[in-house]
Amino acid sequence: MATKKPRRTDSPGRETRTAVADPHAGTPRAMPMRDFSRSLPMALLRAREAVMRHFRASLRAHGLTEQQWRILRALTSFDSIEVTELARVAYLLGPSLSRILRDLEERRLIDRRPMKEDLRRNIVSISPKGLRLIEVVAPSSEQIYAEITHRYGEDRLTELQAMLHELEASLRDMPLPCGDGGPGSA
Repeated sequence: MATKKPRRTDSPGRETRTAVADPHAGTPRAMPMRDFSRSLPMALLRAREAVMRHFRASLRAHGLTEQQWRILRALTSFDSIEVTELARVAYLLGPSLSRILRDLEERRLIDRRPMKEDLRRNIVSISPKGLRLIEVVAPSSEQIYAEITHRYGEDRLTELQAMLHELEASLRDMPLPCGDGGPGSA
């Protein structure tokens, strides 16, 4: 069971918190990092979850997963797109995307065809049936967006989206300590 420990600040803007005590040793460890509740990745995950829990019921009612909806939404922005590029814009790993595309293709919500220049690669587009599904789901989605906007405030939501874009842009060229930093990396 987690217990709250006293905070101490080692330098301006850096808060260090003593970690949860090891139940076997009985002594707390000092951790040279910010408190878990102030972790930027965790704050972003908590905010994402707070938003997405309002969309899940609607998606389920239409037989869609979050990832399937993400793909369909992304495909509405393009006439067609190469699968690798779709993975990049939808922030999905290749194996997950392959499974999702197979499911969407079986439901005839997307069309997939080989590239003329390289038959090993595929081009994907949303099908007319997929577009009709988007039209059915969109009113519910927009109603949820309207409620979020009402509760959080239109100006604040616009500012938040701008700040998130700025954060993303400012980190784009930041060197990575290891790994490729793609979807699914910690």
